[in-house]
Amino acid sequence: MNEPFNSRFPLLQEHVRQLLAEMPHCHGWDHTVRVWHNARHIARAENADLAVVQYAALLHDIGRAAELADEGLSCHARLGAEQVPHILNQIGINEREFISRVQDCVRLHRYRRRDAAAPASLEAKTVYDADKLDSMGAIGLARAFHFAGRIGARVHNTAEEALAADSYSQQDTAYREYLVKLKDLHAAMLTDEGRRMAAARHRFMTRFFRRLEQEIAGEDS
Repeated sequence: MNEPFNSRFPLLQEHVRQLLAEMPHCHGWDHTVRVWHNARHIARAENADLAVVQYAALLHDIGRAAELADEGLSCHARLGAEQVPHILNQIGINEREFISRVQDCVRLHRYRRRDAAAPASLEAKTVYDADKLDSMGAIGLARAFHFAGRIGARVHNTAEEALAADSYSQQDTAYREYLVKLKDLHAAMLTDEGRRMAAARHRFMTRFFRRLEQEIAGEDS
C-alpha cells in the first residue's frame, strides 16, 4: 500500500479490533483477521487495488453488532458501509474516491443479499470471496460447530432432520449449515483465485461429512 494508507493502516486495525472486542467469535476480530489474510492473497493474485481491499476487509463486519442487537432486522453490510466515512476520517483519511470504493466493498460483501446489488468492481469481488472462504473448509466447519455448540444444537443429525429444522433449534447443527449454505458457496465465488481456493475447501468439507457419517455408523474400518 502507498502512503498515507500504509502508515494509517495500523490505526485502523486497532480501532476495528476494539469495535469487535465484544462480538461473538464467529464474527469477531479473529474472523476479520482471517478475511483480511484471504483478501490480501486474492488481491495480489488478481491485481486488485491492495489498499482498497485491505481497508474494506478490516471494515467489512463493523455493522454486525447492530444487526445482532436487533436480531437481524437491519443489514450489517449496509450499516457498516454507512460507518466507513466516519471511521476513516477519524484516522486521517479523507479522499472521497477511496472512501467510496471501500464503502462499496463493505456494502456488497454479504452472501444473503437483501437487494439486487452484486459486487461489480474487482475489489468488491475480492472482499466478497475472502469473506466466503472463511465459511468453507476446515475453518468453516470449525465455525459451524462452534455456533452449533453456542446454541445447544446436536453434534450431528441426519439430512432429513437437518433440512426440516428451524434455525437456533437443537437440530440446527453444523451439518444443517453445510446443507443449506456451505455446500453451495464454492459456486458463488467471483474471482478466479477465489474459485480455486473454494474448490479445495469444498472438497475438504465433502470428505469430512462423508467420514463423519462412516464413523457414526461404525463403518470407518
